[in-house]
Amino acid sequence: EVQLVESGGGLVQPGGSLRLSCVASGFTFDNNIMIWVRRAPAKGLEWVSGITIKNGNTYYPASMKGRFTISRDNAKNTLYLEMNSLKSEDTAVYYCGKARAWSENDYSWGQGTQVTVAS
Repeated sequence: EVQLVESGGGLVQPGGSLRLSCVASGFTFDNNIMIWVRRAPAKGLEWVSGITIKNGNTYYPASMKGRFTISRDNAKNTLYLEMNSLKSEDTAVYYCGKARAWSENDYSWGQGTQVTVAS
């Protein structure tokens, strides 16, 4: 059974940093792609970043480049999202997801972790 467990969310002041983690189990970590998405209050799902696990190639929408960094530790079956210079508009529930290829739309998701940016 595929399991994705996010952690690392919390309350942070504007300008602060957080690192989210997503521990994966139940599948071969290397043979997948993984992404981070977020859902802000009263907004739709927004893609934050993605990575090809095997070769480490990373992808970001233009709006996320520069402040967010996706990475992975293949030995720990763990995906990370480093978030810097956080803004109030980054407040959202962050989810990690996995699929077998970029061409697939069949994602498995974690339960999410809340990130709140407020002073």
